[in-house]
Amino acid sequence: MAAGCGRDVPLRSAEHGPRGARRDGGAERYWSRPESRVWTAVLLLGTCLLYCARVAVPICAVALSSRFGWDKKQSGVVLSSFFWGYCLTQVIGGHISDRIGGEKVLLFSASAWGFLTVVTPLLTHVSSAHLAFMTSSRFLMGLLQGVYFPALASLLSQKVRESERAFTYSTVGTGSQFGTLVIGGAGSLLLDWYGWESVFYFSGLLTLLWVYCTCKYLLNEKELIIPLDYLTRGLAISKQTKVPWKQLFKKAPIWAVIIAQLSTASTFFTLLSWLPTFFKETFPESKGWVFNVVPWLVAIPTSLFSGFLSDHLISQGYKTITIRKFMQVIGSGVSSIFALCLGQTSSFCKAIVFASASVGLQSFNHSGISVNVQDLAPSCAGLLFGVGNTGGALLGVVCVYLAGYLIETTGSWISVFNLVAAVNSIGLCAFLIFGEAQRVDTDSAYIDL
Repeated sequence: MAAGCGRDVPLRSAEHGPRGARRDGGAERYWSRPESRVWTAVLLLGTCLLYCARVAVPICAVALSSRFGWDKKQSGVVLSSFFWGYCLTQVIGGHISDRIGGEKVLLFSASAWGFLTVVTPLLTHVSSAHLAFMTSSRFLMGLLQGVYFPALASLLSQKVRESERAFTYSTVGTGSQFGTLVIGGAGSLLLDWYGWESVFYFSGLLTLLWVYCTCKYLLNEKELIIPLDYLTRGLAISKQTKVPWKQLFKKAPIWAVIIAQLSTASTFFTLLSWLPTFFKETFPESKGWVFNVVPWLVAIPTSLFSGFLSDHLISQGYKTITIRKFMQVIGSGVSSIFALCLGQTSSFCKAIVFASASVGLQSFNHSGISVNVQDLAPSCAGLLFGVGNTGGALLGVVCVYLAGYLIETTGSWISVFNLVAAVNSIGLCAFLIFGEAQRVDTDSAYIDL
């Protein structure tokens, strides 16, 4: 099985373990500064292409519905099926990445979802059951992309020095906005000029090209091979890696941050899936490249600003939990107000402003609950984030489908934005009441996880 990437290092040996990096904390395990810069750029592009492929169906939702005769409920089934697959592979993807290397998992999954994206338009001409086929295709896409961010976290935690990790994570993470921005602009133009099939070819072929170039220029050929015994080790979860969930989940702050993460993830997925259709149907004369680009363009600087503001306020002496809650009020509360305004306006310009404000301010969550997981339990923050993200994907399935059902039954988009605001309010209230920033994993049961 060929997948992987990494610096040109010696072959793995038994004493080094399947990760192929020294465990003694030596400098050999980390990328050098030049290597780190190159990999940061490559992974930023990979994250961008991940979202290009992910958002291809929402961008083409109206065209697909027209082509295959779907109503809103059926469109909701197709859109939500991605998250069923997405929620199933996050934990196992992170575990396998820890065992055999995140770079291998990243490239193997990217090659698979890139190929799937390319062949999807071709296979629609073979099958007559278009709804079942597209639903299955989106489910498989979710399975393949669900491993990406856990694998990314595993790779960077092993290869990037702690003093450089925050900048690297934040830079690579902006690929999600860039990807949505790219597919929103280029995809909308391709959709208008050449049809929905061209959007799939564009994102899929670029992903395969990224995999090829990464494998060709950034790895040792011998590292492409994943020995069967390493894969077996990766699939076997040892007793030593089990987390004392029972004790951990007795802590109210843990539940608060998980509920808040469930809420914000599911409402983000809902907006990501339905905003293109909202603009296309509410303002049929509008240009797709405008409403598919501007909100995500705004989200990039707001995300960076939220991180800067949070760190600055904490350095000025404000309590950490106060700043976390302040950021979450903006990310979940204020953004929901703009979402509600979006459902009430009949002006395209105002709708763009409200959508941009809602999507942009949601990025303040990165300086709220996303960081609070590390405040509470740094020894198992990755696993907790995986649990919350898996739950968020499951709730995202429900919310995306429910949004389609509400549109179909009520004939109004107001109900969708009311749903977004209601779900956000539940998560925000839980975090404001029970959220804390003190560590809860300092008991002996949590040591050396």
